[in-house]
Amino acid sequence: EGNPYTWWVGKANEKHYYWGGSGPGIQKCACGIERNCTDPKYYCNCDADYKQWRKDSGMLSYKEHLPVSQVVVGDVDRPGSEAKISVGPVRCQGDQNYWNAASFITSSSYLHFSTFQGETSADISFYFKTSASDGVFLENLGNTDFIKLELKSPKEVSFSFDVGNGPVEIVVRSPNQLNDDQWHRVNAERNVKQASLQVDQLPLEVRKAPTEGHTRLELYSQLYVGAAGGQRGFLGCIRSLRMNGVTLDLEERAKVTPGVKPGCSGHCTSYGMYCANGGKCVEKYNGYSCDCSKTAYDGPFCIKDVGAFFEEGMWLRYNFHSPGTSMKDLVSRTLLSSTDPETTEPDLNLNKEELSFSFSTTKSPCVLLYISSYTQDFMAVLVKPSGNLQIRYSLGGTREPYNIDVDHRNMANGQPHTVNITRNGRHIVLQLDHYPPTSYSLPTASDIQFNSPKALFLGKVIEIGKIDQDIYKYNTPGFTGCLSRVQFNQIAPLKAALRPVNASSHVHIQGELVESNCGASPLTIPPMSAATDPWHLDSASADFPYNGQAIGDGVNRNSAIIGGVIAVVIFTILCTLVFLIRYMFRHKGTYHTNEAKGAESAESADAAIMNNDPNFTETIDESKKEWLI
Repeated sequence: EGNPYTWWVGKANEKHYYWGGSGPGIQKCACGIERNCTDPKYYCNCDADYKQWRKDSGMLSYKEHLPVSQVVVGDVDRPGSEAKISVGPVRCQGDQNYWNAASFITSSSYLHFSTFQGETSADISFYFKTSASDGVFLENLGNTDFIKLELKSPKEVSFSFDVGNGPVEIVVRSPNQLNDDQWHRVNAERNVKQASLQVDQLPLEVRKAPTEGHTRLELYSQLYVGAAGGQRGFLGCIRSLRMNGVTLDLEERAKVTPGVKPGCSGHCTSYGMYCANGGKCVEKYNGYSCDCSKTAYDGPFCIKDVGAFFEEGMWLRYNFHSPGTSMKDLVSRTLLSSTDPETTEPDLNLNKEELSFSFSTTKSPCVLLYISSYTQDFMAVLVKPSGNLQIRYSLGGTREPYNIDVDHRNMANGQPHTVNITRNGRHIVLQLDHYPPTSYSLPTASDIQFNSPKALFLGKVIEIGKIDQDIYKYNTPGFTGCLSRVQFNQIAPLKAALRPVNASSHVHIQGELVESNCGASPLTIPPMSAATDPWHLDSASADFPYNGQAIGDGVNRNSAIIGGVIAVVIFTILCTLVFLIRYMFRHKGTYHTNEAKGAESAESADAAIMNNDPNFTETIDESKKEWLI
């Protein structure tokens, strides 16, 4: 039905169904693009399902989806069905001086270089970022000749020069502010025929050179990047400055120049959005990095899931209270990330929580997650015996816990599922997978504070004191499956266990914790049911009546009915054949003529047929067709 068995996961943890040699959204391999697949009905060689090995290969080159973090291969559990996957290295190409930058911190600061040699042609490009309204980017002077690029106003960039025929100025006007502290690209060119200026993706401004006059640009002074000649200099960052194909080393010159700093701060302003899932952008000398320590993710952009496979009977406990740390210090420094006074009260009560994780399992019932306290308060996420999800809150004030039951979805189907729970006071928001969020409210009699949180359990609850009876029953034999990207406020217990730094004293593990991302991907493809799966055969329920078993009376009755139907069909066919044979022999030897009307006025018999039969042309065309039966 068009649902792929195989896909790969890229940069943003999204599934992709196109392959090497193809492109995003096409869902084909290279042979599908070139129309030379083994079986023309399919768009990949491997889809042919032949007994011989077939191969699909090619380069994945759409940068926004790379690198490949995982490949999922399905439909390999049939006898004789195998797959081999190889992923080559990611290769990056580009200008190593792309981030060669300098920061101009005063309006009188500048860098100087040797005279620009651009007599007959000049090609200048760079990136700038500023919050100032104007300033000179660069300038080089001669006796009367000059070349200059500047920010004239918050929306105007000017390229001016003089080769002896009088000053020429080209201005690009942007509909948006250019002093928005974002990177903007400038590209200016000049030759003996014309000059041009372009800013970002705005239309190119072109000025033709006069047919007569001077053509050589004669310069003698040094090239000044920044302020020059008493003019207001540039305030901000310039990077990747190239002049006639040569990249100027701004950083090296800035190290020995007062008022100019090498590199450019403020990378996070432009690129901080790439630190995903709550990762914090950290400024670096020549770029930026993402701090993922307060998230349940890993990797350079905080998009790599950190998860683990839990065997039966295995469990993990994360203690909010570590040895040698007072409760007050712990809750205010470690457990709660918000500076909101509501979440940092001295009585250690939580008015709000944020919980998110993903899981996959085929066993029910089980305890996915449980948060205990030094009081009777608790929070639990369970899979009921029916496979449905249940969220259970007990914050005091009511005799029974408050339950949120998701009865219309089976969560124990082996597929990865994502759970997001947010509570703010009495208001609870639950989101499963990609379905719309659903809101709930605690009962009026219920307390709204989670008092004195103690520990977070994954897979099983091993706690001293009284435990809810249902949770106690679900505790045996325990959770079997995958848990991934578990995060409670700013606590990531799985990551603390698998990436121990300073939080190892908080974690206790029973069993061997094996890192795995098998519970990471959100559910996007429903599992194929046994009724629609052409390769599914449930041997336990299949009946093979001639496999040494007696056939019951019901089977005999069914066989009698089927035999009667077959006999009637055969009898009908025989009668039809007899009737056709008699009809053919009755007309044997007769000869019929159908003379075309209007034959008298037609020039020939063929013309008469063509004039009177509108289907004549179609008849001729049909006669030219070949039919293979």
